[in-house]
Formats: sequence, C-alpha cells, structure tokens
Amino acid sequence: MEVEIFAHGALCMAVSGKCYLSLHTHNSSANRGACRQNCRKKYYVTDEDGHELLIDNEYIMSPKDLCVIDIVDKVLDSGVRVLKIEGRGRSADYVAVATRCYREAIDSYKEGTYSKEKIESWLERLSTVYNRGFWNGYYLGQELGEWTEDHSGNHATQKKIFLGPGMGYFPKAGIAHFRIEAYDLNVGDQVLITGPTTGVQFLTVPEMMVDEKPVETAKRGQEVTFPVPFKVRASDKLYKLVIAD
Repeated sequence: MEVEIFAHGALCMAVSGKCYLSLHTHNSSANRGACRQNCRKKYYVTDEDGHELLIDNEYIMSPKDLCVIDIVDKVLDSGVRVLKIEGRGRSADYVAVATRCYREAIDSYKEGTYSKEKIESWLERLSTVYNRGFWNGYYLGQELGEWTEDHSGNHATQKKIFLGPGMGYFPKAGIAHFRIEAYDLNVGDQVLITGPTTGVQFLTVPEMMVDEKPVETAKRGQEVTFPVPFKVRASDKLYKLVIAD
C-alpha cells in the first residue's frame, strides 16, 4: 500500500480538522467546507474577573504553514510515496512555485544531490508566495505546534502588482505585446505572465519598446513590447514582482 502525506500548506489547529469554532460563532461548519477561520484572528485572553492575561502571541490559535521540503529525505526514507500540496483556493503562481520546488527536491533526493544549499534555495522561493511562516508539523515527534507570531495573514517576501493584459505575440521575432493599465514597467523588472493556457511564467524584462522606440520605462496607458520565449495570448495577464512591505 502506498502512503500519502500532507506535505505543504495551511494547517488546521484542531486534531483531524474537527473544529467547531466556526459552527458555534457563525453557524458555518468547518467540517462541511465552510470554515470562517476563527483561529486566524487576533485574541486577547481574559480571566473570569475581566483581567487581561499577558501572552506573548496574540495569534494563539493560528498555526504556521506545514513545509517538509527540508526533511524530504527523511519523509521518503520512511516509505512515503505521495506528497500532497495545498492548491485549492490558491493562486496559479503559488501552485507553480510549490510544485516545482517539491519536484526538484524529490528529483534531487533520487539523484543523490539533495543538500543544505538547495534546501535554502527552495525555502527562499517558497517564501515568495503566500505563506504564514513554515514548520515541519509533528512528523519528527514535535509535541507542541508552532504559531504565527506577529500577524495571521500573508508572510510572503514578494508580492505581484497587476500591470495589464496581453495584446498579442509575434512568433517570428519572439516579441510579446501588452497594454499597461496600472503602474510602470521598467527594464530589469521581474515579471510574471499567467493565463489559462500559458500557465505561470517568470522572467526578467531585458529590453522594451513603446511606439517602436526603445525605452527604459513603460508608463500607465502605453502599449509595450518586449522579448518573451513563449507565446503570449489575449487571455494572459502581466504582473510585476516586487519586494513585499
């Protein structure tokens, strides 16, 4: 029998997901897929006399996200054959980054090149997309969970800013055409191009043209072209990747 484990993504603070907080507060059952995520909120603890208790972490029920990429060797050595990665309700770039990192980790383990340096690189890439911080869960015998400390939302080191839609592609020249509807795009910017057929593609803008003239910056309201090594479609969207605040 092949063994599958949950390897990466959000964790419920309740055992086996049997949580009734959402049901009692909003009549919305977590066990029927309608969790209102009470555990992700900030709480102040008070005693029966109304005195507030001093606690180090106001997010006392919001667990960090599960991540086993730094113990993939131990997981696979234990006999696990399937790693389950959270994807439902997540963005395309989250799914792309997570699955690529774990695919590389598994291949590296099989090839005998799994190393500390590679683990650090994978963790850095995983940190760029949505996360609440990472820990190994209870797989190594840890008895107490690890909780989000400063805020319950996104801890990603990178965020994406929508610039505009795809306008077309010139296959012979390998040039993509976009309309900039918001913000500015600069030569050297890291961008994400995503769409139903294109999937998720990351690249650095090497050069640009506006009105058939080379430019360093394309501004809102302009149409811009730049080299792209894959077909861009009208259903695609262009995002600029920037360091999160």
